[in-house]
Amino acid sequence: MSKASKTDPQEQARILSEALPHMQRYDEEIVVVKYGGHAMGQEQMARDFARDIVLLEQTAINPVVVHGGGPQIEAMLNKLGIKSEFTAGLRVTDAKTVEIVEMVLAGSINKQIVGYINAAGGKAIGLCGKDGNMVQARKVSRTVVDPDSNIEKVVDLGFVGEPEKVDLSMLNQVIGREMIPVLAPVATSANGGTFNVNADTFAGAIAGALKAKRLLLLTDVPGVLDKSKNLIAELSMRDARKLIADGTISGGMIPKVETCIYALDQGVEGVVIMDGKVPHAVLLELLTDHGVGTLMHR
Repeated sequence: MSKASKTDPQEQARILSEALPHMQRYDEEIVVVKYGGHAMGQEQMARDFARDIVLLEQTAINPVVVHGGGPQIEAMLNKLGIKSEFTAGLRVTDAKTVEIVEMVLAGSINKQIVGYINAAGGKAIGLCGKDGNMVQARKVSRTVVDPDSNIEKVVDLGFVGEPEKVDLSMLNQVIGREMIPVLAPVATSANGGTFNVNADTFAGAIAGALKAKRLLLLTDVPGVLDKSKNLIAELSMRDARKLIADGTISGGMIPKVETCIYALDQGVEGVVIMDGKVPHAVLLELLTDHGVGTLMHR
């Protein structure tokens, strides 16, 4: 960094001082951060994210990271010559695919994030929903309308699940003890099998069970947009449902917003859908007056 680009010391002190009321607001509170999208594949952005998470923990906030890994799973499946199918926006996960999903999510990606957080001075611990029976899921079924016959049919998505029970025993041993849990969205079935769970849905279930102060969904988009493609800064649950009904919220944003509504129903104070590619997005949202993304509240 050149001398000209360095922040003036007085300006640095002012910025730190202005962060104080935000630190006090989140003091000892739990913040669940869903980290995903293509930003995960860029090393410097991943290291910056890890540093920001460590900073939160150092300011007496209790961060819980839930990560996705769609692009990385896709890359590994392609490498192994396994073709993916998607129906109703979800990956159809057969027995061969679920092995790869578990290997990538609970293995390489999880431990990479743990490594970056530890390198930044934190104490991360990598877990998945199967550890300590944390998240038990049930099989997901979806109905789609056949475009030719206009008849609804049930689609078998294979080993795709949605959270049914959350056991906090394991997390309660970690949170508040200077450790940062990093969770892969792989859940257990009632008979000890494996389910692939959408990372947003998994994060919503964890945040709801923990009664988190905030759930931050880091995505590849700025937040919820209106019909003119402008960012909506704040949304109530009621307004969100209206926007889904009138088609303003559509496509892949619908399950994200439904996750937000579920988390709020479970007792989370606020949920933010935000662009994870914005540098230091988590710090901007939590520790400054300049929030990023769309804040949803009850």
